[in-house]
Amino acid sequence: MSDITTTFIATVHLVIGQLRNAGLLGPIDDDRCDRGAVSLEQALWYAAAAVAVAVVAGVIWSQIRSAAETDVNVPSAP
Repeated sequence: MSDITTTFIATVHLVIGQLRNAGLLGPIDDDRCDRGAVSLEQALWYAAAAVAVAVVAGVIWSQIRSAAETDVNVPSAP
């Protein structure tokens, strides 16, 4: 982005923030604001995703190890 675009975006955000803090844009809807809390359901989904990634990584690692442990078939000269 150019300097003028960055300056314009920063100015717009500054003005909106000041208007919101002054209460001129109406009340802030708490239902739409993210408070950063994590629900139990989200934590369980992340745990399930982590377990799935670990299982897939384990399967791939075992295939790589078994392929690495096999003997190399060295071709002989005719």
